[in-house]
Amino acid sequence: MMKFSQFILIPIMVAFLAFTIQILDQLIAGFMPVENNVGFGWIAFIAWAMYFMAGCNIEGGKKTFFGYIAGIVASVAIMELGGSLATLGFFAFPVAVFFVVIPCICLERIPPFDFVPALFVGAGTFFGFMSYVGGATYVSATITELVYCVIGLVYGLVTIVLRGRYEAYVESHSPTHDMHTSH
Repeated sequence: MMKFSQFILIPIMVAFLAFTIQILDQLIAGFMPVENNVGFGWIAFIAWAMYFMAGCNIEGGKKTFFGYIAGIVASVAIMELGGSLATLGFFAFPVAVFFVVIPCICLERIPPFDFVPALFVGAGTFFGFMSYVGGATYVSATITELVYCVIGLVYGLVTIVLRGRYEAYVESHSPTHDMHTSH
C-alpha cells in the first residue's frame, strides 16, 4: 500500500489540474458564444467527474460525450414540446418530460448513447444553462456545453494517465517490489 507521503502527490496533481482548468476557463470564456459570461468551468468539472463515472477510459468518455448530445436534444425537445402544450397549463412541462424521457431511457440499448447518466447530466446542464445564463440560445448553449464537456473529458483522461504512471513508478520503486523481483 502506498504511504501517505507518496499518496499526497496525487491530490496535489489533481489540484494542479483543477488550477489549470480554471485558468483555461478564464482564457477561453470570452470566446464562447454568449456575451458577457462569467465562464463555464463548472461544466468542465462536471464532465471531468462523468469521465470517472463512465469507467475512466476512452470508451466511457465517448459514451459521456454522446450522452451529453442526447441530453441536449432531449432538453430542446422538452422545451419545445412543453411550449406547444401551453394549453395544459401547469401540466405542460411535466407531460413533455414524460413523453421525452421514454425514448431517452430506450437509448440505454443503443451504443454509444447507452450511458444514460450522462444524458441526464447533459440535459440538466443544458436546462441550467438556458435558465440561468442570460442571452443563451439553443445554439450558444450547445456549443458551449459541448466545448466544456470535451475539456472535462480530456482532463479526466489526463488524470487517469498521470495517476497510473505515478502509481506504477511508486510500485516499481517500492521495497516490496524489489523483494518480489529479486527471486
